[in-house]
Amino acid sequence: MRSRYSNALMLIGAILAFAPILAVDYLLDSYVRVREKATSQLYTAALASQIETAVQESVTTLRTILADSPSLCTPTFLANAQAAMESSLNVKQVLVENADGVQYCDAVGRTVQYSPLSEDLPIPGQTETVAVVMLGNLDIPAFKITQAFGTTRDVSVFLPLLGQGTEAIARGMRSGAMLRVVLANGDPVLSVGDADSFDRRANSSEFVHGQAFAGELPLKVEYAAPFAMTRADYVDLDVGFTVVACLMSAAFLVLALQYVRRSRVPAFDLERAIARGEIKPYYQPVINLRTGVLEGCEVLCRWEKKNGKVVPPGAFIDYAEVTGLAIPMTLSLMQQVKYDLSDLARMMPDLKISINLFEGHFRDGSIVDDVQAIFGNSAISYRQLVFEITERHPLGNSAVAQSVISGLHALGARVALDDAGTGHSNLAYIGTLGCDIIKIDRIFIDMIKPGTTQVPVLDGLIAMAKDLNCEIVAEGVETEEQALYLRAHGVLQAQGFIFAPALKIGAFRELATALHTTATPRARINEIVEAAAA
Repeated sequence: MRSRYSNALMLIGAILAFAPILAVDYLLDSYVRVREKATSQLYTAALASQIETAVQESVTTLRTILADSPSLCTPTFLANAQAAMESSLNVKQVLVENADGVQYCDAVGRTVQYSPLSEDLPIPGQTETVAVVMLGNLDIPAFKITQAFGTTRDVSVFLPLLGQGTEAIARGMRSGAMLRVVLANGDPVLSVGDADSFDRRANSSEFVHGQAFAGELPLKVEYAAPFAMTRADYVDLDVGFTVVACLMSAAFLVLALQYVRRSRVPAFDLERAIARGEIKPYYQPVINLRTGVLEGCEVLCRWEKKNGKVVPPGAFIDYAEVTGLAIPMTLSLMQQVKYDLSDLARMMPDLKISINLFEGHFRDGSIVDDVQAIFGNSAISYRQLVFEITERHPLGNSAVAQSVISGLHALGARVALDDAGTGHSNLAYIGTLGCDIIKIDRIFIDMIKPGTTQVPVLDGLIAMAKDLNCEIVAEGVETEEQALYLRAHGVLQAQGFIFAPALKIGAFRELATALHTTATPRARINEIVEAAAA
């Protein structure tokens, strides 16, 4: 039978182990987006600052020309305009015209060819206005900054929008990228690259986008590049991250497998242990407190690994029950019990052999068929078998459970309620189960201290069992005071370390034979128990 939990644990471990590899693309994509977003912001901020600085410098140049020139178009004015152009990195032309566009003079003595791309816009906090134009043979738009001189003349300076042409700008951008300068009203001033593709996917994650405003000027600079193109520049980093992630995954997988194999939850080994017969039955004697006779034994299990290590049941029983491995494990134990105890059962016909069942055994009637198949033709009779059900885990389907219990009774076997008093069952429920034996949990036995005259909870459980006409077996008896108290209150059967721990079959056979032979001295019995415990 395959364990669903071991498979799930393997899958979870594999997913976690390869999580670093699977996360490389996601983490690197996130890193690239953040880094390239910041780079785009810096780029557009630098261009916007460049535009703002050039406009402010040109405004200052225009004011200087006008301040140094008492009249327009005189030799002094033209000389001042030419000197300003020579000292400025941005101003390319100075022009005097009227409101109708009639030109009166310029700094270089020729007609200025320009065409407006926008209306005159105010510069916040300044008396000048700014307009975007195409100037002469420049392949990039220019600013026209204008100051009124009197009521009939306008003086303007012209400067390129950016310090380089569109071809130079395009060469500096990634394939598929775009650079755009737009007015505050959304009208485009300059567009380099494939702006249409960006506009169609502006809200998607296909582009890395940055934008900045040119100070107080009504201009916005935008830059966008396809994410696929920017991501391609990080191939070396991608390879490096992948190698590191592979090493991390390999290390995690090795550590995870080692942890699971060494874990208290035997996720990989328990199935194979059952198949190999590593789950061994140990036998804890049940003694009559009045006569000292061996009444029987409870079959407990231990996991004896190939290396000699013995794993206690607390490390794997719960796992076995949850995963369904408890069912094949119980079948294996019953087969070994038949082999181990057949001779003793024949020699001691009143010997009771208690075998633990789990909640999963009561979901269908197959356990009754299994008991019949294993013990049907053996020396162990059905009436010698006791099947224990625990009260800690309530039975799910009471109708099916009743059917299983009835089937075991029909064979002649008896049913015991284990861990009585530790669950949530009431007296009526316990009565409906049809139990023949009630086993009192050790937590109640531990309440008996030296000098104790009554233990109300324990006394109540004993009274309940007697009311149900059930035999009583006390578990975990470890002191003489406990044995005497139980015997005084009518409990005649007990198991615990005061008598013997759970024994391997060889030690149990020797102890059972010794107790069956009345001539065996008590000292010899003690020697057997002490040797078995050692």
